[in-house]
Amino acid sequence: MEIYSLTKEDFKLIDEAKKKIIELYEDDKHHVGASLRTSSGNVVSAVHIEAYVGRVTVCAEAIAIGTLISNGEKQFDTIVAVRHPYSDEVNRELKIVSPCGMCRELISDYSPDCFVIINLNEELVKVKIGSLIPLKYSREI
Repeated sequence: MEIYSLTKEDFKLIDEAKKKIIELYEDDKHHVGASLRTSSGNVVSAVHIEAYVGRVTVCAEAIAIGTLISNGEKQFDTIVAVRHPYSDEVNRELKIVSPCGMCRELISDYSPDCFVIINLNEELVKVKIGSLIPLKYSREI
């Protein structure tokens, strides 16, 4: 896995995701925020949504991707997700979280060269999405 250092723009992206989840956090509705920067430099942020019935949840990364695609943006550069600390009574910090499997598939399908900011061994780094989804399914033989 090739690991890349964060840039000033990456730290701004993290701050945007943090602002979004702090602003919109609601217990049992929104606990993850994500920010996605396009290759042209545009940024969109979103929160995940969930319903009171069990399996109805849409991740923040998926909402950010859908928003950008719906607005004609298709080239993604970097994405980050941040979890609100509501469930952690000991450490009340916002945490960078890795995308779930479904979001990894979406990111990879729509922008296979996208970077993902993750916490790796207590260090913030970025990796290409392909590093997080080895042996990815493909329609090609």
